[in-house]
Amino acid sequence: MKKKIKKTIVICSSASFYSQVVEVQKQLKDLGFKVRVPLTVNKMVKSNDFKVETYKTWMERPEDYKRKAYLTKKHFNEVEKGDVVLILNYKKNGKDGYIGGAVLSEIAIDFYLKKPIYILNPIDESSSFKEELYGMFPVILNGDLSKIK
Repeated sequence: MKKKIKKTIVICSSASFYSQVVEVQKQLKDLGFKVRVPLTVNKMVKSNDFKVETYKTWMERPEDYKRKAYLTKKHFNEVEKGDVVLILNYKKNGKDGYIGGAVLSEIAIDFYLKKPIYILNPIDESSSFKEELYGMFPVILNGDLSKIK
């Protein structure tokens, strides 16, 4: 009997949602998936500090943008190695289903590599990226992780 190989899901989300990333990571592991998350998630878990400002130092210290670049490239590599991406999009800045520019970049890489794109919640209809997002044909899960194939 052939052993089924577990898919690797790469979670992408705004840093504001990293506490939810931890919860979803556990749920996906329970469903039998391998899961990759942004590096900063693990730092937040270790320190038990989920305040984005603690980590987003480049806003105050532009020399820290090299750290932002490092984290971006590192997650792009995870997207490349993974089988699918799962976008966690919750309410942020008064918008339901928020997806920002960094996550859009990660989705674009996954799309270019012809891999499935899953988005947890409906896309914010007022998003300036709505056209790009729909044009990459994501599967909208409507909160149901069991729909990931």
